[in-house]
Amino acid sequence: MDNFKNDLDIKLVALDMDGTLLNYKGQISEANRQAIKAAQDKGIYVVLSTGRSLTTCREHADALELTSYLVTVNGSEIWDEKRELVERNFVKAELIEWMWELTKQHKTKFWAISTERNWHDEMPEDIHNIEWLKFGFNIDDDATRELILKELEAKAEFELSNSTLKNIEVNPLGINKAKGLGVVCSRLGIEMKNVMAVGDSRNDLMMIKSAGLGVAMGNAQDVVKAAADWVTATNEEDGVAKAIHTWVL
Repeated sequence: MDNFKNDLDIKLVALDMDGTLLNYKGQISEANRQAIKAAQDKGIYVVLSTGRSLTTCREHADALELTSYLVTVNGSEIWDEKRELVERNFVKAELIEWMWELTKQHKTKFWAISTERNWHDEMPEDIHNIEWLKFGFNIDDDATRELILKELEAKAEFELSNSTLKNIEVNPLGINKAKGLGVVCSRLGIEMKNVMAVGDSRNDLMMIKSAGLGVAMGNAQDVVKAAADWVTATNEEDGVAKAIHTWVL
């Protein structure tokens, strides 16, 4: 690992939020806060790369005084350091409607993110007048989840991932956190090999595989740990701070 560390030149730290940066109370620990500040003081870019929309991650970015880009909605949106929109990738309204029908058919809970707001277990009157970024299924029953996953895969129109073992997250095909970070890197004039990406779920898998250093949380899904270069402590044990101190500071 020492040789590996010597070959690394980390210029950007990409952090997932839920299950990674945030503890189970949805808070950022003091240790994580201090490590992020130290990284930024050293000139390292710190980028939140999250399934959340801007509205639900902005206060955390502001509280951390982050001076860099945000990759939101699993890469469906990218924002610059002034929180101005760089790029947006839509899910077609007719596909959103089709997925909503699936939730009714299988009696599952769901959520959807549009450019204007987040929807939970309800949908607007006119789906087709709204710009959609992501759809999500919350499914407790494993058999039902597998069934819906197969239907989604058969469409061949979606990037499929999850943020917990009980859900399915649906983005436009080819849109994921790695793709979003690639856009950020090219704008900053750095390469993906200069990125340390930290996450816990399937929606972090592509960025963990694409980064120069992919770090899985101690609480990460097994598939994420298997793909990572290194496993840190859990989100309750300041895993992000540990990763930053080990590889960046």
